[in-house]
Amino acid sequence: MAASTPSPRDTGFPAEGRCSYYVEKKKRFCRMVVAAGKRFCGEHAGAAEEENTRKRILCPLDPKHTVYEDQLAKHLKKCNSREKPKPDFFIQDINAGLKDETEIPEQLVPISSLSEEQLENLIKKLRKASEGLNSTLKDDIRSHPALLDALNDPRNGDSAIKHLKQQASILGNIEKLKLLGPRRCFVEFGAGKGKLSHWVDIALKDAEKVHFILVEKVTTRFKVDGKHRKENSVFERLQIDIQHLCLSKIPVLREGKLPVVGIGKHLCGVATDLALRCLIETYAASYEERNEEPLAKRIKNDKTETKVNTLAKEGNERNVPEKWSPVAGIVIALCCHHRCDWRHYVGKEYFRALGLGAVEFHYFQRMSSWATCGMRKTLLEAADITTERQDRQNDSSEEHDDGGCRVADDGADGLPGTLTVEEKKKIGHLCKLLIDQGRIQYLQQKGFIPALQNYIDPLVSLENVLLTALPFHSSSSQTTG
Repeated sequence: MAASTPSPRDTGFPAEGRCSYYVEKKKRFCRMVVAAGKRFCGEHAGAAEEENTRKRILCPLDPKHTVYEDQLAKHLKKCNSREKPKPDFFIQDINAGLKDETEIPEQLVPISSLSEEQLENLIKKLRKASEGLNSTLKDDIRSHPALLDALNDPRNGDSAIKHLKQQASILGNIEKLKLLGPRRCFVEFGAGKGKLSHWVDIALKDAEKVHFILVEKVTTRFKVDGKHRKENSVFERLQIDIQHLCLSKIPVLREGKLPVVGIGKHLCGVATDLALRCLIETYAASYEERNEEPLAKRIKNDKTETKVNTLAKEGNERNVPEKWSPVAGIVIALCCHHRCDWRHYVGKEYFRALGLGAVEFHYFQRMSSWATCGMRKTLLEAADITTERQDRQNDSSEEHDDGGCRVADDGADGLPGTLTVEEKKKIGHLCKLLIDQGRIQYLQQKGFIPALQNYIDPLVSLENVLLTALPFHSSSSQTTG
């Protein structure tokens, strides 16, 4: 039997062409390739005797790497962390909403620091504001043939299957609303790897003139949109915060009359409000202004709202006037209400009408986390909570716009009073419902028919609510399957 090749450490020398610096923590030599005639890589050049006269400093743009002090000016011009020129579709804070400093208190104490009386008053306000709201959403769990093979593939583990089930149900709801068709542009907010758009493209097969815009503010590894090479569909990825995105400045939407379908899977708190404003106030409004068309009539009174909801439930297309809309529809899986922000929230008018403001919104958004945190003991009996939390972390890295979905620091423990786990869970759900109801009213006022439904079993994902909306003046205004 041939003797095995000795490792660099066994011989006391680094591998050929590699750095001679011995990393004590890793018990091995550095494996970086060195320049011709050098013994050390750039990071460890300071340890080399011949390089002692040159000093390396932390890069001011990104302290994760170093640079020679005498080459700093040159390095700053080409550093990957340098600020890049802003594209045309970047307009600072265009979707941020109005900032009213007088409404936002300087400092609020955590929920755990509230007295029993203060907490009780907040809960009373919540219950009064929620009177008349249907706290039980309709289940509309769907699937789609496009994902059938993937769902039955034994190579996919539990985590992958959970994501696929959610994507299948979202895709089924997109199809139910008759939004799955040719000659349109799908804008996926918080796209992550782009898997939702991937399955939409698979479902569309050879549909003509389909464009995908994937919006994600962070650099993402293992993207799937680069694998698509179909002639009839185009994938375009934008690395930008939704807060600064102006869709009407994107060439394909500026030049062609493509109706937009806004989609998203687990779009964290504030990102949902930014996406709604991006679609409706920034894009739709600017399109109608450019084409000198009047804005859709706002739905202002309860009587009109009832009529709209009746039309939606019955799917009565004949009573809906024909009108092309720049936003054909919205299908967004909601997530992480505890990460909402009063400045960006689209339902401020709804909250004010209920006698609520920034302070109540702040505490309601924090208490919304009880809807999931308070379920820990219950879920331990029904499912593997460790796997579920890992899946939510996977969601964070893949599909969350803000790059992470962390539980609110005001958890279910250490609270004043004697609220039970079940009571906290109900209060958390009421907080979510109230925040979502503000979004519903906003969409109604902007001429849309919105709806909320449970699109997946809570054992698959605790964040299982889907927000959908169709323009009122649209021949496809149906919400029945």
